[in-house]
Amino acid sequence: MSDIDRLIELQRVSDAEYAKLQGLDGEEHREQWERWRTAAETVQAAITKAAEGQNRYEVEAKVKKAARHAEPEG
Repeated sequence: MSDIDRLIELQRVSDAEYAKLQGLDGEEHREQWERWRTAAETVQAAITKAAEGQNRYEVEAKVKKAARHAEPEG
């Protein structure tokens, strides 16, 4: 797995954890929010490390675009 593929996968995990917040409240919401926050921190740290010597914003934008708008195979 390439570095960019790993970043894309981490972003997808973070996005999936965020989506699980919908409809939750109280303690369930707080617990899920913590899971999402941890996943988001993980992807942000990985992007920061991978972007060394590059424009971090551009790297993050490319990762998010690839994670959220996958091109069809074939």
